[in-house]
Amino acid sequence: MTGTGATGRRERLRAETAAEIKNVALRLMASGGPGAITLRAIAREMGMTANAIYGYFATRDDLVTSLVDDVYTSLADAVATAWDAAPAGDPAGRIQVWAHAFRDWALASPEGFRLIYGDSVPGYTAPEGGAAPDAAQRVCTGLTALAATAWPHAEHLYADSDFQWSDFDPGLLAKVRPAFPGLPPAGVALALRIWGHLHGLVTLEIYGHLRTQTVSPDKLFREELAQLVRSLGISPKG
Repeated sequence: MTGTGATGRRERLRAETAAEIKNVALRLMASGGPGAITLRAIAREMGMTANAIYGYFATRDDLVTSLVDDVYTSLADAVATAWDAAPAGDPAGRIQVWAHAFRDWALASPEGFRLIYGDSVPGYTAPEGGAAPDAAQRVCTGLTALAATAWPHAEHLYADSDFQWSDFDPGLLAKVRPAFPGLPPAGVALALRIWGHLHGLVTLEIYGHLRTQTVSPDKLFREELAQLVRSLGISPKG
């Protein structure tokens, strides 16, 4: 085997082991909560020594940071793909496909959803700038795009809004204002309200709180989404 081939094989095996470590971490979180993510516990699950795990992730926080980046990237890709597939001239369709992609992703990746939107990992300190600044910004701007898409239809409904730029976190504004320079403060507030609608029902479903309340969480989500679109002055799709 050539030196190049041996190096490629080592890199591939290393990448596969790192991916397995992260998968085990998510499984531990699913069964024991965020506090169950420890390098020693992962090493036991994988039949490795703790020192071997440290060869892949120097600290538990490094592992969590990598996990958060993976999870946010997966979500950002899922909602962006759905958004891009919907016709630009169909605001209701674009909002609905983004929302359904968000729910579908959460149902397929409940541990990932809990990691970024649920219980915090005890003692975890994110790096300066956040654990997944690029992917998190993609999700944030994607959500704001829902409000920007609806705004021409909904603007008249918010004529009495008294929101000012000072009502928002500067970090949020740094993300959304360059992407949507024509969106006023009331439009940013609308994005947060849309997020509340979508995030609320999905969180209830992921954490099992709807399980004893309805056998049709999908129908509940669809009707809530249709009502949300109507409230924006747009006719729902389908």
